[in-house]
Amino acid sequence: MSSRDMENWMWSEAVRMLDRAERLQRHFFQPGSGSRPSRWEPPVDVYETDSHLWVVTALPGVPPERVSVQVQQGVLIVAGERRLPEAAHSGLMHRVEIPAGRFERRLALPPRPLELAHHDLLDGCLYLGFRKL
Repeated sequence: MSSRDMENWMWSEAVRMLDRAERLQRHFFQPGSGSRPSRWEPPVDVYETDSHLWVVTALPGVPPERVSVQVQQGVLIVAGERRLPEAAHSGLMHRVEIPAGRFERRLALPPRPLELAHHDLLDGCLYLGFRKL
């Protein structure tokens, strides 16, 4: 093996190890403090039409009974839990990128009268439609 090939191999191994370390860090060291359980924040998209404000939250593998939606003092709170699939408990994990455990996402709503008019958990996303009053 030439020195250039050896250098390329070493570099690719280093990048692979850093990628693995980052994934493990995201999985095991999720935000949280003290005695509070670990939490992750699901990503959201926010859209506005003439009549509604739409909030779409990505919740892959989360059943409806594990999701809570509240509005407190103008802040939308989507919380719940995503459990690892049963196979993950008995098998060897090769890659874990979808967060598991408790989640909570807080999103300040616009300072205007809104009413939650639509909610649906479909295709791994929670769709919330707030009607503008």
